[in-house]
Amino acid sequence: MANKGKIIIISAPSGTGKSTIINRIIADTSLDLQFSISATSREPRKGEAHGVNYYFFTEDDFRKAVADGRFVEWEEVYPGRFYGTLRSEIDRITSAGHNVIMDVDVKGGVNIKRIMGADALSVFVQPPSVETLRQRLVARATDTPEQIEQRVAKAEYEMAFAPQFDRTVVNDDLHTAVEDVRKLVKDFISE
Repeated sequence: MANKGKIIIISAPSGTGKSTIINRIIADTSLDLQFSISATSREPRKGEAHGVNYYFFTEDDFRKAVADGRFVEWEEVYPGRFYGTLRSEIDRITSAGHNVIMDVDVKGGVNIKRIMGADALSVFVQPPSVETLRQRLVARATDTPEQIEQRVAKAEYEMAFAPQFDRTVVNDDLHTAVEDVRKLVKDFISE
């Protein structure tokens, strides 16, 4: 029987570089990380696939899964737009002896850490400033100006959660941020 894997929680405001950091960390095979695929009630973006990028649910199906206790965490991030982590997804990865890396919103990160305790490491990735974050979101060109302002306002709120995480990494330089997160993960899974 394989040893149970550990849980790595990465949270950050949208546009902070969280997905890029996670993708680069996963590429380090010595860490034996598998990505936890989140569930969402939003529509897929171009190029996204069910079971690869997210588990896509209708809003009604998501609410039913919540009522059935299928999530370890979930949040209504924007009105009618839910995100969450299925219990079955964490169990699938950790029971096979792999470490799971999770990309979750800040409330979800705090909740998972509370539930999983010492089996989980929570890392908050922070932008150098709110203005830098706004510039990154504009450059990404995936959102309308209104959506960008909504994300920036949410980011300001989310940054207040950073002290509730085990560690905070400021993504001022992407290479440095990736290496900082990689070292935190390596040290944690070696414990």
